[in-house]
Amino acid sequence: MKGKPTSFDIAYRAGVSQATVSRALRDSPLVSEDTRRKIKAIAKEINYKVDKHASSLRRQQAETLAVLLFEDPTSDDSLINPFFMSMLASITRSCARAGYDLLISFQQLSDDWHADYQDSHKADGLILLGYGDYLTSESKLSKLAEQGTHFVRWGPSVPGQAGLTVGCDNVQGGRLLTEHLIRQGRKRIAFIGDASLHCPEFLDRHRGYVDALKAARLKPSADLLVTAADSTEQVGHAAMATLLARGKPFDAVFAASDLIAIGAMRALSERGMRVPDDIAVVGFDDIPMASFTNPPLTTVLQDTRLAGELMVATLINLIEKKRPAENAMLPARLIIRRSCGASLVATANVKPGR
Repeated sequence: MKGKPTSFDIAYRAGVSQATVSRALRDSPLVSEDTRRKIKAIAKEINYKVDKHASSLRRQQAETLAVLLFEDPTSDDSLINPFFMSMLASITRSCARAGYDLLISFQQLSDDWHADYQDSHKADGLILLGYGDYLTSESKLSKLAEQGTHFVRWGPSVPGQAGLTVGCDNVQGGRLLTEHLIRQGRKRIAFIGDASLHCPEFLDRHRGYVDALKAARLKPSADLLVTAADSTEQVGHAAMATLLARGKPFDAVFAASDLIAIGAMRALSERGMRVPDDIAVVGFDDIPMASFTNPPLTTVLQDTRLAGELMVATLINLIEKKRPAENAMLPARLIIRRSCGASLVATANVKPGR
């Protein structure tokens, strides 16, 4: 064979049409499994490589997905919430397995950031990580949907929202953490986080917290609620200072994220208060840092590996219309560590931590 092998060479040797070869190499269900196996074996034998650019032009697709990250306030220069780091790794691997390239960029906070990738045809679909103020981002999500952009985002499923989401059961997670604190004898449990529509994930975690308190016949107290919109150590540190300044007794703190919890623990330590002997502290997310705090932090695990896989699969289903695409909600998993001063509890929803 002279020159670079082509799909026509494979078609000739397999005794099928070139169109059948193309479909087989894309794993199209229109081609039988035996024929697909035969065609792939010939392709491997003659060292045939798919020309992705030509294939994309024929299908009018870039065969590329784009991840757009919201710029979060961070203690370093990354501007990326550490929670999203492992999710990015999962998204990258999932794209590679599916034969898609991946672009990663920050969301531009202009009025038309949502149109950048759609108009340039850089990507066939978008994965959105983070959103800032949900009420502000909601109108931009609606514009994405109106212009026919394929997109999926990580976050809460809100009634009437535009687009599809993959997220965690935040109400369940809030309930699990609060129930665990109550089992340890804690009765005055404070909550740090923005329990409003501006931050639906924190709001759902607060709902789970309230549900668990009421089920235990404990009354939620406005004196023990401190609003913290951003998820940073600095915000958690300031919120704990505010809580202590009120002079109201409390024996535990539910921080709406691990970063907030870590800042809150530092504020307690600076005032000579011990975790968990004086105050128990729990967080949410199970970022890598959570197992290295002193003491290690009890928290809720959101499965970032599965989340990345589901977002890529959902987006490709939207693009290729192979099967229906729908919202997905992942279960919350309680990770018990020493910031509650508790022994490990073996239940279906509990995973022992370090």
